[in-house]
Amino acid sequence: MTKYNIDVTLTQTKKEKPNASELAFGKVFTDHMFIMDYTEGQGWHDPRIIPYQPLTLDPASMIFHYGQSVFEGLKAYVTKKEQVLLFRPDENFKRLNKSNDRLCIPHLDEELALEALKTLIQVDRDWIPNAEGTSLYIRPFIISTEPYLGVSPSDRYQFIIILSPVASYYKEGIAPVRIAVENEFVRSVAGGTGSAKTGGNYAASLKAQQLSGTKGYSQVLWLDGVERKYIEEVGSMNIFFKVDGEVITPSINGSILEGITRKSVIELLKHWGIPVSERKISIAEIKEAYAAGKLEEAFGTGTAAVISPVGELFWQNEGMSINGGKTGEVTKKLYDTLTGIQSGMVEDHFNWCIEVK
Repeated sequence: MTKYNIDVTLTQTKKEKPNASELAFGKVFTDHMFIMDYTEGQGWHDPRIIPYQPLTLDPASMIFHYGQSVFEGLKAYVTKKEQVLLFRPDENFKRLNKSNDRLCIPHLDEELALEALKTLIQVDRDWIPNAEGTSLYIRPFIISTEPYLGVSPSDRYQFIIILSPVASYYKEGIAPVRIAVENEFVRSVAGGTGSAKTGGNYAASLKAQQLSGTKGYSQVLWLDGVERKYIEEVGSMNIFFKVDGEVITPSINGSILEGITRKSVIELLKHWGIPVSERKISIAEIKEAYAAGKLEEAFGTGTAAVISPVGELFWQNEGMSINGGKTGEVTKKLYDTLTGIQSGMVEDHFNWCIEVK
């Protein structure tokens, strides 16, 4: 029992754990899950850890019809000293509540959510892989469960956390990826749900991603949904460019997700004394910088891949090779530092990591 009275029911049949060499991303799940219910008038109640199992939902549950849901993504790492570390989990639960606001979902007690996560990890601790490049991916999410076909906020929800041992998100690893600038489809617009982490944003991105994949590109670079000229995100990641010695990234504008890795990168760059700014960036500006030989590096940031270098941008039937298609110096330093802090190999001067004890 914890101070939040989280009930724990252990599985009687443990799963076989995969070899680290066989891990993909998000294919295998641990023995247990956390679940908690919300009922209008009662609030959040009955926090519990149970054996991992299918959910039983009414076919009229509102999640199936109106998509009222939010989610998060973070990771747990095991160090060489056998410590289990979480990277800035408090930021994830703060952002989850921001998403809740946008989707009309009741707020969670962030301290309870973190305690639930720690307890679940303690139960499934032996699922955390320790091979290089591996981690335990954590997916907290909330779904609307009221059986009702009227269009309104649900009066019932479930908050669930599941765990998955994973290898690198991109099979290329830290190798630079090819990105196509998306001119037809848009991810979101200011006033929409782009600043929330909700499933509909990702469903809306699939068509463009599918089409770019058939042309040999790993992801798409999203432009704004109004003028179709300002850069927003790359795939499901935030995007950074190093231009003439300065690192720039699109400012948070109501349609861009405020990434936790993004925030950490900005703080690291400032700590290192590297010029960094958040502002509007047009794709034409990036093309001009490339033509002038000033586009030095580009990379995406996100929990799943951490840092993903961009080796080529394709726009208006022309490819822009960035840094000769190789990972840039700043990109590599950011990747090594962040993954080093996360794995306990680099000293955490920022107190970003929380140990699960």
